[in-house]
Amino acid sequence: MDPITHSLAGVTIAQLGFKKKAAFWVLLISSIAPDVDYITRFWGTDIFLRYHRGITHGIIALFTIPLIIALIFGFKKSFFYYYFLSFLGYSAHILMDLTNQYGTRILSPLDWNPYALDITFIIDPYISIGLLLCVIFCIFNRKKAVVISASTIILLLVYTGGRYYLHNKTKDFLKTRVEANTYKICPLPNDFTRWWFITKSGSEIKTGFADLFTQRICIQDIFTLTEKDPLIERSKDTRAVKNFLRFANFPYPEIKKDKDRTIVTWRELAYSFMPGDHFIAKVIFDENEKILKSEFKF
Repeated sequence: MDPITHSLAGVTIAQLGFKKKAAFWVLLISSIAPDVDYITRFWGTDIFLRYHRGITHGIIALFTIPLIIALIFGFKKSFFYYYFLSFLGYSAHILMDLTNQYGTRILSPLDWNPYALDITFIIDPYISIGLLLCVIFCIFNRKKAVVISASTIILLLVYTGGRYYLHNKTKDFLKTRVEANTYKICPLPNDFTRWWFITKSGSEIKTGFADLFTQRICIQDIFTLTEKDPLIERSKDTRAVKNFLRFANFPYPEIKKDKDRTIVTWRELAYSFMPGDHFIAKVIFDENEKILKSEFKF
């Protein structure tokens, strides 16, 4: 989720009847605190891709950063009260991030593998708008703020639960139509019954759309993993590709000749339904196989 949605979530939780003066600020700050790793964007989008949702979204940070926030706001009194609120806001942030396919390294630094439920897109307008409406309604109806915020949270839980159910139904449906060893189901923006899929069987990878409503499978592309090319292997030594591979779950390299140049392009197939070049790393070699340029596109 984006920082604005996380902020709205913190404000929504703060409307649940917490009386102390600093409760609002503790929940707001803790709900966006995990995204302090946005600072890595100053070093490039590939660095951001590698480190975002890393250690600040991990289990150790979940217990230590709320402790720091609680010390700031409750050093003299109400420390445990503010620690509970901070832990609540921080946990809400991580749980919301876990719902989408971007991946969250929730066990870092003990385990750097990303985990994801794959049930919501990176930015879900239904969640963002729902939280925004909750905040607006609470401002204009203070007396019923607790009821409004509690109802909003329940509705959002039902919404994500429904998407979890549809995700699993789509995966079961896909297994009846496509034979494979590995199945990955990813949400599409503003869609409920149509999902993006990646399947892998041996050296063959298929991508496409699975539609529960029409009961159809549309295979978009079929990729074959071939023997390792020397230039593909060399491209892995560049910063852009190294960071890309730390992020990607389904990376696929393509190599093509363009006059006197050779271009190696790495794609994250989990996002290949998006038009244009997104989540790709590209390395350009000259005729003497010397690296001319390497770049990453977010």
